[in-house]
Amino acid sequence: MNQTQVFPVLPVDDDVVLPGMVVPFDLASAETKAAVEAAQAAAPGGAALPGIRSATAGRAEVLLVPRIDGELVEIGTVAAVERIGRVPGGATVALLRGTRRALLGEVADGPGEARRVHTTPVAELPVDERARELAAEFKSVVISLLQQRGVWQMLDAVQQLEDPSAIADLAGNAPYLDTAQKLELLRTVDVAARLETALEASKAFLAELQVNDTIRKDVEQDMEKQQKEFLLRRQLEAIRKELGELDGTGNDDDYRTRVESAGLPEHVHKAALAEVDKLERTSDQSPEAGWIRTWLDTVLEMPWHTRTTDVHDIAGARRVLDADHAGLDDVKERIIEYLAVRQRRAESTVGGRHSGAVLALAGPPGVGKTSLGESVAKAMGRRFVRVALGGIRDEAEIRGHRRTYVGALPGRIVRAIKEAGSMNPVVLLDEVDKVGADYRGDPTAALLEVLDPEQNHTFRDHYLEVDLDLSDVVFLATANALETIPGPLLDRMELVTLDGYTEHEKVTIGRDHLLPRELERAGMGRDDVVLTDAALSRIAAEYTREAGVRDANRTIAKVLRKIATKVALGEAELPVTVGAEELESYLGRPRHVPESSLPAGVQRTSIPGVATGLAVTGAGGDVLYVEASLADAETGGTGLTLTGQLGDVMKESAQIALSYLRSRGAELELPVGDLAERGVHVHVPAGAVPKDGPSAGVTMTTALASLLSGRLVRSDVAMTGEVSLTGRVLPIGGVKQKLLAAHRAGLTTVVIPQRNEPDLDDVPAEILAQLDVHPVSSVREVLELALEPATAPLASAA
Repeated sequence: MNQTQVFPVLPVDDDVVLPGMVVPFDLASAETKAAVEAAQAAAPGGAALPGIRSATAGRAEVLLVPRIDGELVEIGTVAAVERIGRVPGGATVALLRGTRRALLGEVADGPGEARRVHTTPVAELPVDERARELAAEFKSVVISLLQQRGVWQMLDAVQQLEDPSAIADLAGNAPYLDTAQKLELLRTVDVAARLETALEASKAFLAELQVNDTIRKDVEQDMEKQQKEFLLRRQLEAIRKELGELDGTGNDDDYRTRVESAGLPEHVHKAALAEVDKLERTSDQSPEAGWIRTWLDTVLEMPWHTRTTDVHDIAGARRVLDADHAGLDDVKERIIEYLAVRQRRAESTVGGRHSGAVLALAGPPGVGKTSLGESVAKAMGRRFVRVALGGIRDEAEIRGHRRTYVGALPGRIVRAIKEAGSMNPVVLLDEVDKVGADYRGDPTAALLEVLDPEQNHTFRDHYLEVDLDLSDVVFLATANALETIPGPLLDRMELVTLDGYTEHEKVTIGRDHLLPRELERAGMGRDDVVLTDAALSRIAAEYTREAGVRDANRTIAKVLRKIATKVALGEAELPVTVGAEELESYLGRPRHVPESSLPAGVQRTSIPGVATGLAVTGAGGDVLYVEASLADAETGGTGLTLTGQLGDVMKESAQIALSYLRSRGAELELPVGDLAERGVHVHVPAGAVPKDGPSAGVTMTTALASLLSGRLVRSDVAMTGEVSLTGRVLPIGGVKQKLLAAHRAGLTTVVIPQRNEPDLDDVPAEILAQLDVHPVSSVREVLELALEPATAPLASAA
């Protein structure tokens, strides 16, 4: 066995034959046929087989050599030709059985086309006890695999094997080993090492086979369960249908039919059908079934394809706005421009989105911001819905709750569209400046997507979880103060300011709108009570000093209640006419008497050190007074004391005014020595109200200058403006609101910064006609206008 032998070579492409394996080879291959014929010719007493015949030639042997990627490896298996014959189908094959390993040597010559090589037998290492233990274990694994696959004939042959080497070579028949693993087994001479490799691969395959069997059984069980459940549900559906026809309830619970007939958009239809499938697989007793039904009801109630037709009558829209609102000409003009642009875009656009600017109506309470939104909807022929945002702190109020939460609901935007019943309503986001933020999120951040024309065509509510097109919704927002609105949100809106009404406009509103409405609420006819224009004017000037008309509305209602009570007691008869003189009998004495109408000794500015300023608050423009006093150095110190709940900016204005007078007071012939030797106290009355802003700078400077010079500040003069250390008067905001406040307070002269002169174009002409407005650029000009004349005029600056 240790001598070199010559065998014909039969290459085995990308496969390996181990000793003990029986493998058929197709003789249709010329290479295979040549090798087999050469082996039979070389066998003792043998000759090349002519043609095709059956033979038993156990001594005829070939060398089966693996050919990997076209190259023969260095080792092969000597195989005996067991049988040659036909197989079903007519093909001729040679049955070869591997017997032993052999190493390839030099090429040998011989007759015929077969390739021959010299081979050296491979001597196996002695078998130890460990190899026998591994062989027994591997044999049990092979038997287990054969039992699972039902290969009983091969099982009998394996059970008869005792040689560890032959048992190890059984792995060559394993379909789960690849060519590289089989080649490693062929090259391994150590029986124990060969068994370890085969055992490891077989155990892994057996474990995988067991897992697959478990999965297959589970799948079969699930399929049987689903088929059974499907049949039962179809039976249940048929029973429900019969019951519905008997009791008249119909197909209200047949969500699949409702979804199919609803004509939903494609993406919504797909999501709804998925939920219907889930509902049909869910037990009626499960809480999830109720959640799914609620979601489906919400989706089916949404007006996905309902849109109102816009009215593009711009002249008619102007008539609607004029009929509903007196005054506010600049605001109505901006709304008409907005509607005109939407009309042009609708006429020139085929399909696509029609989103435009989002208007933010900002102004004090009671000026008609909400009613303007209703008028816009009426003018456009659209449905109107109001969304109250004041006080909300939960982001889910805008985007909706996720359905994983108990009691989940869609957000207010989705609910507003559902309430409106169309996909293109006018949605008024009321009190957007009063939205808060806490640990539940920031609702204003969620509004960014709602109000952004580039994003809101794919708005996604957390509850619906489907895209909602908001591009054709007209959004209007209302606010009292812009300071509390985040910058990014304010940037998405176009600001339209409502600064308040003039006294003449309040009279018109009271006569044409408020009085008829309150008469109806009081159960009276339109001619039962008449309020003269003089009475309405006095109500606006002396009983309700406000930017809007809400308090005036309550006052008119109070007058009507008094009249109704007197009529009920028999003390008066309808109709009743109320003039300006009769108001005190119904309302008592006026609460807001103009400062200028008071006696000289009662006016606040009747002593030096008091000046009248103008400010803007959340309720519109207002008048504020600044008082200044000096204290003795021995009792009051020499510092600056500020009271009246002033903000940081207003405190800085007082310090700047004091510093300016200390450095430049001599030029104005003021006794500035008192400022250094005595303490200065500046107070702004109404200490319970927070006050801040730079526009009180000139008022504080004027109050201190009046105190030092002993000259009174004119009682009919109000002023506003920021002051610098060099005495310049710098521009401020809210000029229109401040002039309206000055007019309401009965002041006739107003001092404003010169750089604010363009803002006078926004002030109604009737107000400007009644006010003497002086644009100034320096503190000297302010003092010359505001202070009463002294015995000697202020000297000119050097």
